[in-house]
Amino acid sequence: MKKKIMIEGMSCGHCSGRVEKALKDQGAVKEVTVDLAGKNAIVELSADISDEAIKEIIEDAGYDVVDIENL
Repeated sequence: MKKKIMIEGMSCGHCSGRVEKALKDQGAVKEVTVDLAGKNAIVELSADISDEAIKEIIEDAGYDVVDIENL
């Protein structure tokens, strides 16, 4: 399962790195690609994680989730 997460607040490579690390630290996340210019992240999951849980992970890292869609 893949999800696209629209994220506000990332302004540099350090920001995208923080989001990537926060998501990769979750056991169910197999792969993460963060697009700083596109203000989004694509995550590939090995198990289902609720959109609310993903939102909380990113917001705890200091960024705002605008939308999450299934791919």
